[in-house]
Amino acid sequence: MAEETAEQHEKFIRMTTQPVEKLVLKMSGPTIISMLVTAFYNLVDTIFCGHLDTQSPAAIGVAFSYMAIIQAFGFYFGHGSGNYISLKLGEKNYDEAGKMASTGFITAFGCGVIIGIVGLCILEPFAKFLGATPTVLPYAVKYLRYIMIGSPFILTSFVLNNQLRLQGNTMLAMVGLVSGALLNVILDPIFIFGLKMGVEGASLATAISQVTSFCMLLWGTTRKDIIHIKAKNFTPTKKMYRNMVAGGLPSLGRQGLAGIAMLLLNRAVSIYGDSALAAFAVVNRIVMIEYASLLGFGQGFQPVCGFNYGAKLYKRVDDAFSYTLKMGGLIFSSLGIVNIFLAPQLIMVFRSEDAELIRIGAATLRWQSLAFPAISFICICSMLLQTINRAVPATILAITRQGIVFIPILLTLGHFFGLLGLQLTQPVADVISFAIAYIFYRNWRIGFGLLEKG
Repeated sequence: MAEETAEQHEKFIRMTTQPVEKLVLKMSGPTIISMLVTAFYNLVDTIFCGHLDTQSPAAIGVAFSYMAIIQAFGFYFGHGSGNYISLKLGEKNYDEAGKMASTGFITAFGCGVIIGIVGLCILEPFAKFLGATPTVLPYAVKYLRYIMIGSPFILTSFVLNNQLRLQGNTMLAMVGLVSGALLNVILDPIFIFGLKMGVEGASLATAISQVTSFCMLLWGTTRKDIIHIKAKNFTPTKKMYRNMVAGGLPSLGRQGLAGIAMLLLNRAVSIYGDSALAAFAVVNRIVMIEYASLLGFGQGFQPVCGFNYGAKLYKRVDDAFSYTLKMGGLIFSSLGIVNIFLAPQLIMVFRSEDAELIRIGAATLRWQSLAFPAISFICICSMLLQTINRAVPATILAITRQGIVFIPILLTLGHFFGLLGLQLTQPVADVISFAIAYIFYRNWRIGFGLLEKG
């Protein structure tokens, strides 16, 4: 059995004895930046390409469905392996943690290779399937090509980021992502405008930047206090994959269904024209980068939750949850208020020459922002259940907001109320999902004696 290093012992003591408020804040700072950076990739592409025409940001919105699928597998392997690693570190079982780190990483890279090759073989029909209109299709194909090529590195970057973060090394995870994001900001105008590559240049810049992040994150696993990635620790056993599924299935369900929901939404919106398709793409970028702040707080909470749950310190887990919800919810809800008052101005940052895009986008952003308080609770509760290996309720909650609730509402409201129905779909789904999340959270507290029945 691997011996505990001095660095690992010091980390264990810190994670299980320091005030949870201090720990969550310390972990959340880098993770908020990491999530903002993740959202920043497509945001930058959309802003720059919005100065070209309406079709380019619409194409990026179409391609984002594929990016959501890649993220789904990245978070599946990343959370699946990372949650298990966090729990084993809480138990001081470093052998098992090392096997899971290598198995999750190598499996994810292989999965990314397969997804990328298949995608390149069916590029044009796949873009049509994602919702590209005839006028948007050529732009979508150009954007998707380099993203497909970079799929193994994009997918595995999410894995490495989550493994580092769930070991309590949020700063390393942040540095890996920030390095790629800064490069993307530099390369985008060079490729899009300087080399006159247009939307294809945005795609190439994103792919190069993601490979850079991958290399930085992989380098971060070589530190002494980090579980190292070693080929000899690759252990593709039923036990490893069973634990990976338990920890990662909620993420796969949440992100995977988000991709499917986005695909269906794009196809439904496309009948209202390129301006409507671009408007929903722009709103998605705005909400995504604001949601990153909430995810950052949640992901800062997860290593605190994992270590203390593994050490059977359940009251600390509950205290950390309450603090995270208070802080993350306050910030995210405040951003929703800003959206409601400044919706047209925010939309115009991306595309100011299309009045129809601005009108549709502003209304859509305002409707979605009304449900931001509900989203806060859903997000943090889902992360709690996932980290403590409550696979069934975590998965149900993960697939509710953008799956088993969202999709039927999308089809129903879209049919009866047209474009307005599509704009109302997400906030209605959020309110229903909030009620389900509260029931799961209450039952967990009762089960661990933190709340009495009745």
